[in-house]
Amino acid sequence: MKRFFTKQNRALLSELVRTDFKLRYQGSALGYAWSLLRPLLLFVILYVVFVKFLKLGTGVPHFPVYLLLGIVIWNFFNEMTVQSLGSIVGRGDLIRKIRIPRWIIVLSSSISALINLLLNLVVIAIFMVVNHVDLMSTILWLPLILAEVYLLALGLSMFLAAAFVKFRDVNYIWEVILQAGFYLTPILYPLSRIPNLTFQKLIMINPMGQAIQDARYATVTHETVTAHTLFQGGWYQFIPFLIVGLVLVIGISYFRRESKYFAENI
Repeated sequence: MKRFFTKQNRALLSELVRTDFKLRYQGSALGYAWSLLRPLLLFVILYVVFVKFLKLGTGVPHFPVYLLLGIVIWNFFNEMTVQSLGSIVGRGDLIRKIRIPRWIIVLSSSISALINLLLNLVVIAIFMVVNHVDLMSTILWLPLILAEVYLLALGLSMFLAAAFVKFRDVNYIWEVILQAGFYLTPILYPLSRIPNLTFQKLIMINPMGQAIQDARYATVTHETVTAHTLFQGGWYQFIPFLIVGLVLVIGISYFRRESKYFAENI
């Protein structure tokens, strides 16, 4: 680990994170405030449409916080993978001029997304106070759940960043997958609203569905359906974690194999 995070690498990583964060909001009138406003504006729109008109959150305690937490976690996953996807190509000039560890470029993009997540969690904490959400001991599990999402996104980011160097169509394919994933994951609707138990189980095999439901259980309400309750404690509940581990290994392995050719392919 020390070999990877040398003093020089840490300094480079810090500089890349600062640069990414500055460039993202450069020229914007509201600047960094957009990192908080984007999920809040999306929340307002979805809340009005799906809760006030379609009544999807009926019967779920503290549904505004329940909904916002799901949106924030999904946006973190979305932002991290989308930013990382083009990170190597975007830093092509740097890669050709200086010999640096390629993985630092992807890692810097992931840390920028992580900073946004931490800022949004502060907003969620305020929403919890306003909505009188009880502070439960299970909230201590939240960092581990978010770490699972981060590792899943990191594995995908490594794979996507390397694949995008060779295949520029990856960007469009991933956009479609993310759009489909948003609606297939129980973000806008409670999982209990799906009548078919088999469909519920298929959704919960998805690591993002499992993580968002676990986060809601740990933070908002214990009435949330989780993989543990759905699979009645069986071994199937561990499938999402196995998928995360597999994605991380494949992503890192593919990135290491392709990184030798980045300079000539960009």
